[in-house]
Amino acid sequence: MQISSRFSIAVHMLSLIHVRADYLTSEQIADSVNTNPVIIRQITRLLKKTGLMDVRRGTGGSYLLKDPAAITLYDVYKAVEVVEDDQLFNTHANPNPNCWVGANINQVLELILMKAQNAMESILRNVSIQEIIELIIQKNNAS
Repeated sequence: MQISSRFSIAVHMLSLIHVRADYLTSEQIADSVNTNPVIIRQITRLLKKTGLMDVRRGTGGSYLLKDPAAITLYDVYKAVEVVEDDQLFNTHANPNPNCWVGANINQVLELILMKAQNAMESILRNVSIQEIIELIIQKNNAS
């Protein structure tokens, strides 16, 4: 199973909103992301719901509700992904229970896949949007 692109788009959006001094509309953000503004508005709703960003009424324009150093990639992941707790990976539904491998494969795999998900989530908890912005600035300056 692959994590949807909503995660990387949301990280892109939050980074862009912070580095731009002006209030960006969904059309302007979509131009940077190179996607349809409807996608941006859908992700914006998810990020607003979890208190990471908001949009000005009337003229529009997005802004962060938290300092980028206080927003972790895990916060973004949880805000935009539709992965239930401990369900990042799926196992096949009907292995043969009469086969000694089939009878045990899912229980064994679930333990290992849970460890993999926990490791990934731990890494995401330790990286902030501010760190992503700093890495982008470094990369841009090196170009």
